[in-house]
Order: sequence, then structure tokens, then C-alpha cells
Amino acid sequence: MPVTIKDVAALAGVSPSTVSRTCKNNPSISKETKEKVRRAMTELGYEPNFQASNLANNNSRTIGIILPVSAKEAYENSFYLEVIRGISQFCNQRQYANTIITGQDENEILQVIRTMTRSGQVDGFIVLYSRHQDPIIDYLDEEGLLYVLIGKAYQLANQTIYIDNDNILAGQAATEYLYRLGHRKIAYLGCGDDLIFSSDRKAGYQLAASRLRLDAPVEYNVNMPSVFGDDYSSVRELLTSENRPSAMVVCDDILAVALERICNEIGLSIPDDLSIISFNNSLFAKLTSPQLTTIDINTAQLGIEAASQIINHIENPNLLATKIIVPHFIVERNSCRQI
Repeated sequence: MPVTIKDVAALAGVSPSTVSRTCKNNPSISKETKEKVRRAMTELGYEPNFQASNLANNNSRTIGIILPVSAKEAYENSFYLEVIRGISQFCNQRQYANTIITGQDENEILQVIRTMTRSGQVDGFIVLYSRHQDPIIDYLDEEGLLYVLIGKAYQLANQTIYIDNDNILAGQAATEYLYRLGHRKIAYLGCGDDLIFSSDRKAGYQLAASRLRLDAPVEYNVNMPSVFGDDYSSVRELLTSENRPSAMVVCDDILAVALERICNEIGLSIPDDLSIISFNNSLFAKLTSPQLTTIDINTAQLGIEAASQIINHIENPNLLATKIIVPHFIVERNSCRQI
């Protein structure tokens, strides 16, 4: 296997970004550290990509915004549009341009990233999602490329700049809200544990359910990986069972819209038969009937903070990796009722 920047960092006892800055002869790296890194490079036979290493010297003043692989949901989920609005707003103020990067699969996205970095077209990247075992993040880490993650880092958390909500706390807040309304049979609908925001909101739900001693059997935890698929069997089975929940915490407004449709098909009324609280406070939450009670995660602010951090680290490469938590709040509407 070829030697990577990550291998050099491990041998030298520094971060991949320090190796990258050494390749650029960045003045923020001490002479002693540079010598240690260069000895490791020589020992391993590592040859840096000097086109990529000269990235910061081209003054492109452009941020690459990485969307998930282009499943249909990525373009129809207003979360991404709102985050991009926040990023663009801040970049405009600081006179940085931004460009969208996506593709049909990970290989296509990686090829775009390689092309842009080798030609010096971008100064850094903002990744709009966080999932377990993501080859895009692995590549950015291995190459020592500057990026900010919107979501919690699944690896190298101490070296990763990320902007997030406290999704565990938000999951707890949603569950406790339903509890205060009198609900004791509360289920959770997620979009898959590979997406960290969904698994964290589920963890928050489970913590609250345990602390409040709720009746929350295993079958109360269900997933709907795609709102465009046809397999809603686990959700239908739960909602037609004798131990049907009276309320559900749903990890995203789009899933809540799909859940409302399923309820309508099987003859359940919202909120009379099922109360729903979801997340994001998107346009979908306001257009449904009844309108959704939801947790507003300050989506545009996530984008603003991400843009602020990436530009700060571009202009000050010796900064330590920053972690910022953006607060959330509950917006009460008509999809939940007191029992």
C-alpha cells in the first residue's frame, strides 16, 4: 500500500494537518517539528503531492461544499439548502466564493476533490453531513486537507473541526416534552444508525426513556432509511400492533411527513391517535396538516459557524481544531396533544 500523510503523521507524532503544513513550509510550524516530519517522510519514502501542497498559496479564496452522495433526498431536504444559505451569507461577507461538490457515488466525489485540490481551486472544504465509515472523510484526513464537518466527528475527534447540535440532549428534550404531555408509550423513528445525528437523537431518546422508566420495548425503535422507498413494513407493523405507541420522536421533518401519510393510510389521526415531534423546523413542518411540533436546530447558524471556522483556519493555519455546539429549541404546533 502507498504511504499516506497519515502514516507520516503517526511516525512523527503529529497531526496530518501538521504534515500538510510542513509540506507547504508554513511558518506556523517550528523548525524542530519540520525536521521531525521530514525525517519521518524520508524514512517512509513519502513523496508529497506538491500541487496539493501549494493549495494555500494560490489564494483561490474558494470553499468547497461537499454534499452527500446524490440520493434524491439530498436535493429535496431543505436542511442542506438552509445550511448552504448560512455558508454563502458568511462567505459573501468575507469575499470567499463557494462551490458545490457532489456525485452519483463516493468515487465520483473523490475524483472531484482530487482534481480541485491538485489544481489549487479550493482552500478548504465544508462537509454537510457526518456518517460512520465515510471514505470522503477518510481521504480528507489521510491527505491532511483542511475541512470543517457539520455533525459530530466519528474518528479523530480531537483533530477535527466540527459544528454540531447536541443531538443526544435534543433527543432527550423531545422525549421529555412528550412525557410532560402525559405520554408513556413513546417510540423513535430514525433514518439509520450510520448517520450520526440520527443515532445520537436515538441515544437521547433511549436515555430519557430509561430515566423516565417508559415502556419502550425493542420494537419501539424503527428506521425508515428512505422516504421514497416502499418498505414501511416495520412502521406499519408497530402502528397496528396491540402495544401501539401513543407518540413518536421522529429524527427529521421529512420522515415525519412520511409518517403522517402512513397514519392516514391505516386510519390513525394525528394528534388524537398519535402525537409526533420531529426535528429541523423546516418548510415541511409548516406545510403538513396538522403542522408539526419540531425542534429547531438553527440550521442556517450551523452553516454560518462552519464558514466562519473554515475561513479562520485558512487565514490562521496554526489554530487548534475547534468544536462548536449550536443550541436548539422546541417549536410547538399542532401534532402533539395532552393525554
